[in-house]
Amino acid sequence: MDIVVTRSVPESALDVLRAAGEVRVCGQDRPLEVAELHEAVRGADAIVSMLHDRIDDAVADAAGPGLRVVANVAVGYDNVDVAALTRRGIAVTNTPGVLVDATADLTFGLLLSVTRRLGEGERLLRARQPWSFHLGFMLGTGLQGKTLGIVGLGEIGQAVARRARAFGMRIAYTGRRRAAAEVETELDARYLAQDDLLRESDVVSLHCPLTEQTRHLIGERALGLMKPSAVLVNTSRGPVVDEPALATALHEGRIAGAALDVFEREPAVEPALLELDNVALAPHLGSATIETRTAMAELAARNVAAVLGGNAPVTPVAG
Repeated sequence: MDIVVTRSVPESALDVLRAAGEVRVCGQDRPLEVAELHEAVRGADAIVSMLHDRIDDAVADAAGPGLRVVANVAVGYDNVDVAALTRRGIAVTNTPGVLVDATADLTFGLLLSVTRRLGEGERLLRARQPWSFHLGFMLGTGLQGKTLGIVGLGEIGQAVARRARAFGMRIAYTGRRRAAAEVETELDARYLAQDDLLRESDVVSLHCPLTEQTRHLIGERALGLMKPSAVLVNTSRGPVVDEPALATALHEGRIAGAALDVFEREPAVEPALLELDNVALAPHLGSATIETRTAMAELAARNVAAVLGGNAPVTPVAG
C-alpha cells in the first residue's frame, strides 16, 4: 500500500501509517502547488491531506484507480470535494473531537486579547513608548453579564459557551437547527434567529463550517445589524467573513473590535486589518498545541490504517 502525506506530521502518526503501508512524506515545508500535489499523489492508495490541499476529481485522477481513502488532518473539509470522491468509492475522513478544547481556549484567548487590549498594550511596551498607570489608561471592556452569540453550537461552540459561562456571560446561539434540549439546559442557551442574534449579542463568535451558505455570512448587512459596542470573533474558516467589509466597519466604529484566527486568503491577511488596533490577529493557531496537533495526525493515520485494512473508517465524512 502506498500512502502519501502532503506535509510533515508527528512521528507517532507516521508509525501508525508505516504499519499499514509504504509512506511517502512530501519534502516541501509549504503548501504544494497544484501540479506538485498531482505529481506527489501518483499511485497512492491513501492520501493524508492538510487543509490547504484542494482534493478533487483532478487529484483522484492523478492518484489513479487505487486511491481508497483521503484522510484530511482537520475537522473542516471544505478543501475536499467529498461528493466527487464518494462517487468514486473513495472514503473521506476528518479529525473531529480532538481539537475542541484547544480551539475553544484559543477563541477565548483572542476574545480577551481584543476586549482587554492586550495586543495594544504589548505593542506599546515593545515600542518602548512612555506610559504610567492612571484610572483611564487603556481601558477595555469586561465580559461579565454580556451576551455571547454563537453561530454554530456544535462541539466547539458548546466548549466556548462553557468557558463563557465561567466568565459570567449569557449564551445565545443560532444555526441551521436547534441544539438538543439537554444542551440548551446545561448552557442556559437561547436559540435566536440569526438577525436577532446579531442585534442582541455583545460578542458574536463564529463556529460554523464553510459552505456556500456560510461564505461571507458576516458581510456588510450582518455587520450593520451588530451593536457599535460589539466584538466579532472568528476561529472557524476565513471566508465566513467578508474581510474588506469587516475592516471598513471597524475603521468607521460601526463595531468595536474583532479577533481573527483564520483568514479569507490564507496566509494573506486583508491589509486594512493590519492597520487597526481594535483587531486581535493570530496565524491559524486554533488547534496549535502539541497534544492536539499530534492527536489530529494520529486520528488521520488510524483512519488510513482502518480503510486499507478493509475496515470502516474511524471518523468518516458523509458524501
